[in-house]
Amino acid sequence: MIISRGRRYIFVHIPKTGGTAMALALEERAMADDILIGDTPKAKRRKGRLKGVHTGGRLWKHSTLADVEGLVTRAEMADFVTFTLVRNPWDRAVSYYHWLQDQTFDHPAVTLAQALSFAEFIAHDHTRSSLRAAPYSAYMRDGGGQEHCTHYVRLEHLADLAPIEDHLGFKIDMPRVNTSSRRADWHSYYDATTRGIVADACAEDIARFDYSFDDSA
Repeated sequence: MIISRGRRYIFVHIPKTGGTAMALALEERAMADDILIGDTPKAKRRKGRLKGVHTGGRLWKHSTLADVEGLVTRAEMADFVTFTLVRNPWDRAVSYYHWLQDQTFDHPAVTLAQALSFAEFIAHDHTRSSLRAAPYSAYMRDGGGQEHCTHYVRLEHLADLAPIEDHLGFKIDMPRVNTSSRRADWHSYYDATTRGIVADACAEDIARFDYSFDDSA
């Protein structure tokens, strides 16, 4: 997450949507008083600025707007340009599965991904409930449930960045980072059953952002 009072914007980093590349691009042009929350080198150097701040939730790279209340006000959320990246849910689920397979921390999703095939992982009740409980909009709500998002940027359509670049006054050049060994064509991971599971669990995002299983990889 990045909070810039100087440029009047808040960037929220939703997991597995290309957010690290966006954070790195924005940090290249960070102002001296920008608040950077994450694990990038510049964010780590500024971590001390967050010490002792009382907030609504955990401060980490995937904080929601509700989490950072206390660090930023609801009035600022409403006034600033707030934006995030979103991604085709079927593609994102494949990315999530492969990312989990490389992790070492103790979490049920890590255990499942490392023990199960992709189809078994998607079909598991824990995965279904996790996907259903966290639509993209959940990251963009304050502690009172009010949504603040000026722009949802689809990872597949970076032309969506144009109004944000106009606000910032510079082009956003996103580097390619965190690549994995997964197959490029995410369609090949699915059968009719798993395709339907993701369609059901992520129905809100699919409808809102006009995603389809037939979208190009």
